[in-house]
Amino acid sequence: MTLFQKTFTRLARIGLREKLLFSMLAAVLFISVAIALISRYILVSSLTNELEMRGFAIAHSVAERGGSYILDNDIPKLLVLIFDEAKLRQRKDLVAYIFIEDQNNNILAHTLTHELPKNLRSNTLPPDRHDSIKLMELGGREIYDLAAGINEGLYRIGTVHVGLNKRHIDSLVGKLRVAFLGFISAVVIITIILSSWLSKYITKPVSDLTRLSDEISRGNFDIPLKLGSGEDWNAAECPAFSNTDLPCWHFDQSRSGQRPGEAHRKCADCAFYRKHEGDEVVQLGDSFRNMVWSIKLYRRRLRESEEKYRSLFDSGPDPIFVVDCESGTVRDANPRATELYGYARNELLGMNLLDLGPEHNADCLDYFNEGGSGCVYFPKRLHYKNGGEPFFVNMHACPISYRGHHAIIIAVTDITELIEKDAQLIQAGKMKSLGEMSAGVAHEINQPLNAIKVGSEFLSMMQEEDLEIPKEHFLQVVHEISSQVDRAAEIIDTLRSFGRKSDLMEEQVDLNQPIRAVLSMLRRQFELDNIRFDLDLAEGLNPVQAHSNRLQQVIFNMVTNARDAINDISQADGNAERRISIRTGNAERRVFLEVEDTGSGIDEKDQQKIFEPFFTTKEAGQGMGLGLAITYGIIKDYGGEIRINSGKGEGTVFRMEFPAASMRGEAKA
Repeated sequence: MTLFQKTFTRLARIGLREKLLFSMLAAVLFISVAIALISRYILVSSLTNELEMRGFAIAHSVAERGGSYILDNDIPKLLVLIFDEAKLRQRKDLVAYIFIEDQNNNILAHTLTHELPKNLRSNTLPPDRHDSIKLMELGGREIYDLAAGINEGLYRIGTVHVGLNKRHIDSLVGKLRVAFLGFISAVVIITIILSSWLSKYITKPVSDLTRLSDEISRGNFDIPLKLGSGEDWNAAECPAFSNTDLPCWHFDQSRSGQRPGEAHRKCADCAFYRKHEGDEVVQLGDSFRNMVWSIKLYRRRLRESEEKYRSLFDSGPDPIFVVDCESGTVRDANPRATELYGYARNELLGMNLLDLGPEHNADCLDYFNEGGSGCVYFPKRLHYKNGGEPFFVNMHACPISYRGHHAIIIAVTDITELIEKDAQLIQAGKMKSLGEMSAGVAHEINQPLNAIKVGSEFLSMMQEEDLEIPKEHFLQVVHEISSQVDRAAEIIDTLRSFGRKSDLMEEQVDLNQPIRAVLSMLRRQFELDNIRFDLDLAEGLNPVQAHSNRLQQVIFNMVTNARDAINDISQADGNAERRISIRTGNAERRVFLEVEDTGSGIDEKDQQKIFEPFFTTKEAGQGMGLGLAITYGIIKDYGGEIRINSGKGEGTVFRMEFPAASMRGEAKA
C-alpha cells in the first residue's frame, strides 16, 4: 500500500466533523497564505523601490545643488549641504552616508565621522550612465550605494554617493511581515472557530440520527426522539398513538381526502408532525423524526392487530389452518384443529392439507395456485380424523402472506351433525312421500300381479281340462308373466332406491335418470288423476356431480307441488288444462331442469318466501312447508340455482341449473 493510499485510508476513517474542520481550515489557510505572499511581494517590492527612489532623489538633489560648490571649490558649503541632506528628519535612519568625489575620484566631502572605507568607492559610475546602485558593506552592515553624476552643462564634474541602510529597509519589511502573519493568524483562528461551530452544527444531527437508527435497527422503538436541544418528544402523548382507533391524519393517506372532525382538531395541528422551512439540516432531522413517528405508530397498530389475530386464532371455536399455497403444507394450526382432527400440533405442522381431505382439498389449493383471489367458500367437504374417521366440514379460505410466503388461512366448521340431521329430515320427507304414493304404488304393483294371476289361471285351467295349448300361445303367456314379474321387481327396486338413505360420496348423475325413476312410480297415479306429462328430455345431457337418490326427492317434490297447484285451479275451473311439462338440456357449462305446470301460479309476494322452512300456502294438515325448503337446500349443496317464473293463474315454471360435473367449482363466499 502506497503512502498516498495509507493517507487516504486514514482520512476515510476520521469523522465527518474532523473532515469538515480540516478541509475548511486547509482551504482558508491556503487562500490566506497565497494572498499574504502575493501582497508581501507587491508591497515589499513597492517599498524597496520607493526607498531607492528616495535615495536617488537625495543624490540628484545634492548633485544639482552641489555643482556650484565644486566649481568654486567651496568645500565647507558642500559639507553643510550633504549633512543637511543626510540628517533631514527621518533620513538619518535611512541614509548611512553621503560623499562626493570629483572627476578624478578625489573625495571632496563625506558625512562619515571616520575615514571613508575604500570599498565604498568601488561603485564607479560609467560615463554613459547617470546613476548606479550596488550593495556594499560598511562596518558589518549591508548598504545600498546609490551613485549619481554631478554635471555642469555637458561635462561631468563629480559623483555623489548616497548610502542607504539595508537594515532599515529590512526593518520596515519585517514590520510588514509581522502584520501579514498576524492577519493570517487571525484568519486561521476565526476559521477554526467558525468551522468547528459549523461542523458541529452539521454533524450533531447526523450523530443523533445515527444513534436513533442504530437503536431502531436493534428493534428498540421506545427510545425518546430527542433531536436538538430543548426537545424531548414523548410519542405516547399523541392521541392517535394511545388510541389506535383514532386515525393519524398526517400519515394515514387512505383518509387523505377527508378532514378531521372537530373532535380531532388537535390532531390536525399535531405537534408530533414537524416541518421547518429553510435550514436543510433541520428539515432532515424533521423528516427522520416524522418517519420514526410513523413507524412507531403503525408498529404499535400492527402489534395490536397481531395480538387480535393470535387471540382469535388460538381461542376460535373452529379449527383454523395456515397452509402454504404452493406446497400445501400446514404451517400453523390452532388448538381446536388438534382437538377435532386428533393430531398433536407438531404432527399437524408439516402435514399436507391433502392428507386431511384427499377427495376435496385439491380444489382449494388449485384455485389459489391458478391465481384465484378473494375469500372462497367450499361447502360440505369430506375430511378424515386421525385414524380414518370421516366427517363433513365447511371450508372458508382466504389468501394471506405468511412469513414471506403465499399462503391460505382456512377456517373449518364441523357440520357432520348438521348433515346427519339434514339427511334424517330428507329421509323423513321420503317416507312421507312413500306414504303419499302408497295408493298409486299398490295400484302399480296390483296390475302386474293381476296379469300374472290371469296368465297362471289360464295355464292351470288348460291343464285341468286336459286341453292342449298351442306352443305359440304358451310362450306368449309365459313371456307376459315374466315381463309382469320384471315390472313388479322394477317398481319394488325403484321404491327401495327412493327409500334408502343417500350415500355420503357424490357421483356423476345423468339428470334424466332420476326423472324417469320418479315418473315410473308416479306417472300412472297422476294419469289416474287426469294429469298428463309432457317430457322433453335432452339426449347427450352432461352429467352433474350429485346423489341420484336426493335428486329424486327434488323431482318428486316438484311434481307433487305441480299436482297440488293444478288441483287448486281445477276446483275453480273444471275445464282447466291439467299438464306437467318436464324439460332438460345443456346451457353452456351448466345443465338445466325445468318443471312447468298449468296450475294456479304463485303470488309475487309469496315467491320471496316460498323456499323458507315451514312456509306454506296450503290449508292446515295439507303440508308442513318443508318440501321446497329441502329442495332448495339439496340444489344449493350441488352448487345449483333455482328460479321461479310464475304469475297468479298463469301456471309456474321452476328452472333448476346445476354445474356440469367437469365444471363443478366453488361458490364464492
